[in-house]
Amino acid sequence: MQTLAAIACRPEASRGRLHAEPGSATRTAFQRDRDRVIHCGAFRRLQYKTQVFIYHEGDYYRTRLTHSLEVAQIARSICRHLGLNEDLAEAVALAHDLGHTPFGHAGETALSAVMQPFGGFDHNEQSFRILTELEHRYATFDGLNLTWECLEGLVKHNGPLSDPRPSLVAYKARQDLEFSSHPSAEAQVAALSDDIAYNNHDIADGLRAGILQEEDLAELPMVGAVFEEVHRLYPDLEPGRFHYEAFRRLMTAMVNDLLEETQRRIAEAKPETPDAVRALEKPLVGFSEAVGQAQLAIKRYLFQRLYRDYRVNRMMVKADRVVRELFTYYLEAPRCLPDDWRVRAETAGDEAATARLIADYIAGMTDRYALAEHAKLFDLYQRM
Repeated sequence: MQTLAAIACRPEASRGRLHAEPGSATRTAFQRDRDRVIHCGAFRRLQYKTQVFIYHEGDYYRTRLTHSLEVAQIARSICRHLGLNEDLAEAVALAHDLGHTPFGHAGETALSAVMQPFGGFDHNEQSFRILTELEHRYATFDGLNLTWECLEGLVKHNGPLSDPRPSLVAYKARQDLEFSSHPSAEAQVAALSDDIAYNNHDIADGLRAGILQEEDLAELPMVGAVFEEVHRLYPDLEPGRFHYEAFRRLMTAMVNDLLEETQRRIAEAKPETPDAVRALEKPLVGFSEAVGQAQLAIKRYLFQRLYRDYRVNRMMVKADRVVRELFTYYLEAPRCLPDDWRVRAETAGDEAATARLIADYIAGMTDRYALAEHAKLFDLYQRM
């Protein structure tokens, strides 16, 4: 059994669930959180939701599901070394992308635009709504009824909230997640594991797609040095093995830097409880200044060279059109929604509530389902 540090969240000391439930004889509260996320419908649909490339463009590109699993693995490894609760970090990591729309950021941008008159759309807020109301699995409550610590870690995935979204404000009356403080150390680990995973894997997928070229990475902080080292050590290595070896080393370097810097911050701040971690002026978990700047440089590079490449943009424009046209169609004719959604639309009450319901429906679609629905509605020769 793992020995936990003083600052680790302990399941027996959890602030509990919104709806009281008896404990489990075989699992801790945080293990139950993780299991509930894995078994929910929104998690399964991540298999066919885009990370960068549309799902059918290749079997080896990351999806939201494989990304979430990779984030969880990194988070568990870091927590094990720091004496933090692996199960809580894993649950937060697995849940953090549940609210993503089909077609990645293009889908979210489109849905945010059409929802602007009705309160907007944000994938982090959507993840929270899935976990607290949209999943309908249990007999006595909506959502998954996760622990306070897991929900707190999710809503503060990007740090304290100074301007929380409407559904979070409404939820606060039921359960105060203390938006203005930092999350637990475990949640901070999950958030930075997310950065480590997508920076590495988006570069890898970009190389595999032929959009990024190895020589263009030479000047990129950390990446160029690692590539040069692997070339020096293994000059004749085939490309597939070379890239795997390089990204294995790059991820290890990022993780080791995070561990070293976090241990330095722990020694400096000397927090003694999870609440002491939350009360600190700055995050307890983090990269060194040099590696933090390298991470920002990698993100800027990916934005310019991968996410804005014309081949990605062409598909993203298609995705934008699909999402916008689906939303407009259903808002004008909610009677064309599938029966269970149609019944809910009929009792929504007003246009804003109907729009939110339609946004929930579209956000829950996989890439392939959204494309199929669009074809059914707009292709006159497609069977309904």
